[in-house]
Amino acid sequence: MTPYGNIVFFIIIGILLLPTIILGLREKSAKGYNIFVSIIVLALIFGNSLNGTISLILFTVFQLLLIIAYQKYRLQKNSGTVFIVAVLMSILPLVLVKVLPILGLYHLFGFLGVSYITFKSVQMILETRDGLIKDKISAVELAYFLLFFPTVSSGPIDRWRRFYKDMHTVPSNQEYQKLLLSGINYIFVGFLYKFILAYLIYNYTLIYLPNHTYNYLTPFQGQIAYMYMYSFYLFFDFAGYSAFAVGVSRIMGIQTPINFNRPFSSRNIKDFWNRWHMSLSFWFRDYVYMRFVLWMTKKKWIKNKFTISYIGFFLLFFLMGIWHGLEWHFVVYGLYHALLIISFDKFERWNKKRKLWPKNKWTHAIGVFITFNAVCFGFYIFSGKLF
Repeated sequence: MTPYGNIVFFIIIGILLLPTIILGLREKSAKGYNIFVSIIVLALIFGNSLNGTISLILFTVFQLLLIIAYQKYRLQKNSGTVFIVAVLMSILPLVLVKVLPILGLYHLFGFLGVSYITFKSVQMILETRDGLIKDKISAVELAYFLLFFPTVSSGPIDRWRRFYKDMHTVPSNQEYQKLLLSGINYIFVGFLYKFILAYLIYNYTLIYLPNHTYNYLTPFQGQIAYMYMYSFYLFFDFAGYSAFAVGVSRIMGIQTPINFNRPFSSRNIKDFWNRWHMSLSFWFRDYVYMRFVLWMTKKKWIKNKFTISYIGFFLLFFLMGIWHGLEWHFVVYGLYHALLIISFDKFERWNKKRKLWPKNKWTHAIGVFITFNAVCFGFYIFSGKLF
């Protein structure tokens, strides 16, 4: 069964979550029952594939053992080599999933959501290394965090300390009512985005573009129309999935962070990445870019802080690009956004000295227009239609 793929999934979820709602309204903890629901739903999602089920179980056990072993080690010692080995081991299955098919080799760890579970696992090791996670972690609660079913397929990527706090908090009746109403609202927003807007865009425009325009558009106009329609489709489809995940999470008492915040109204490319797929961009910012810049600054191999920052942007967006796949259009998509970010940063510093681009409603509107078109061209690259 595909998560959020059809009305049957929502009916099953609705029935399974009725006790959760009753417990929430009666100010009782639903943690144990929600763990049970997660197991049931995961069985429904992965149960139709024996390979997928075995792969999920082996992968999860591997990540659990790795995280718990590193946490025990970190309580005694803090070797950088052991830390790097732990991180590499955590991401190794994901790397194999991406690389082995290209080599024509069989791999075991290919299942829905492997990327998002890996992100959470790496996060646990990194924050344990930083000393932010010190308390002994229950294997059951850790597995619940990694496999939390509302977000297991497509995020958003939650953080352990925030998730842990929600998991152990029993909201008052009034607080749970707000969570419940918010959750239902997000689910309806998801229906609007995924099953109405994305459906209409795909079935009434995108399937005809860029080539089947029946002489209404020239080939060039067909490509331009495809670029914009694909961008809107991508947003509404993915934002719909995210809204479903956030909504179901809130009904279960977990305030999973939102993933999108009106990204097409961004005034510049930095603003865009603070609004688009936020949990992923913040993950890469915190655990790749910031750590790389800090490490390079500490080593002093390069003295210019802007050069370090720009190398960090290329690293960040290159990894984000190949995370989608190792095809060239994903690589170029990542490097394109690195160039946009660096170009804007240079412009921002240049304008800070000369004050030629004032902040007012007109420059804001122009900024939104330029950013929107630059972002849509990026999605055109991402689509693979450009080359």
